[in-house]
Amino acid sequence: MVAKPVGIEDVARAASVSITTVSHALNGRGQVAPSTRERVQRIAVEMGYVPNRFASALRGHRSNILGFVSDDIATTPFATRVVLGAQDAASERGQLLVVVNSNSDSAIESRQISGLLTAQVDAVVYARMFHQGATVLPRELMNIPTSLVDTSDDRGVIPSVTPDEKQIGRLATETLLAAGHTRIAHLTVSATGRGSVGRMEGYTNAMKAAGLEPQVFTGGDPGTSAAGRIAFAAMLEAGAHDVTAVFSFNDPMAMGIYQGAGLAGIEIPGDLSVISVDDFEPVAAALLPGLTTVSLPHYAMGYWGVESALALLESPSTADLPLQTRLEGTLVTRGSVTTPRRRSSLLP
Repeated sequence: MVAKPVGIEDVARAASVSITTVSHALNGRGQVAPSTRERVQRIAVEMGYVPNRFASALRGHRSNILGFVSDDIATTPFATRVVLGAQDAASERGQLLVVVNSNSDSAIESRQISGLLTAQVDAVVYARMFHQGATVLPRELMNIPTSLVDTSDDRGVIPSVTPDEKQIGRLATETLLAAGHTRIAHLTVSATGRGSVGRMEGYTNAMKAAGLEPQVFTGGDPGTSAAGRIAFAAMLEAGAHDVTAVFSFNDPMAMGIYQGAGLAGIEIPGDLSVISVDDFEPVAAALLPGLTTVSLPHYAMGYWGVESALALLESPSTADLPLQTRLEGTLVTRGSVTTPRRRSSLLP
């Protein structure tokens, strides 16, 4: 059962002041002693109180400012696409988007959200920079229109958008099948996350639908070039020398697969076709041959986040918004996939 949100009356009672004093202290209006204002603000934060902006939004008292809360923009290669999608959607709707980044520090995130609410933002897009499972949302977001990007609400209340990982795995595998491959291995990370599990399921389903046996090899976590080299070596050590194509968990792992293949004298794509997920251009476009990969819908997810947050602002009922939206990946064709190799074994 979800706890009742903290109301202004609760803060007034805890601070031993009137509701009017709490309102003035939090909104910066009225004659309130500095010590009282500071005490009320501190108590409000400790109790998790945030103003109920649904009512004011319905009355048309809006700031036309949206908050975008992220855990890791600075070091995540795809963050710019998510933010760009959100910015474009906000601009088209005449909204100003204010982006804050916590670097995965919950205390910093809490202060940032409180700052956004104090600035009277109309709604919030709460984004994770890689596909995460259900999130326990900060309590400050309970009373403001909020949409989730690349994660979901553990209570199943707030609408969210994520990549369709099963479709992505299926698309990658079916691309190799369409090129004529029947001996296809999936090289992935060891950890079980939404991305790895979904892509594995898509791969497995596509292989079984074609009457083929899945072959999976892991290379540690996270999905780096080193993990790709480890998974590739594990595949060879397991005796899977008849494999003609591999589906890599992501582009950095694919780079490691290229490296492992090069050291083993295996030509890509003549001896081994490779497909991946991400379309991280500094890797995918720079490899020789260029890496065929499935692009994740980062821009579309950011755009969806703003559109959905504004939809909630205009109509607090979520009846017209699905709780979970999954967006498909898109195939980006380069030069790493061709018909099965000329020789019958990966062995030199």
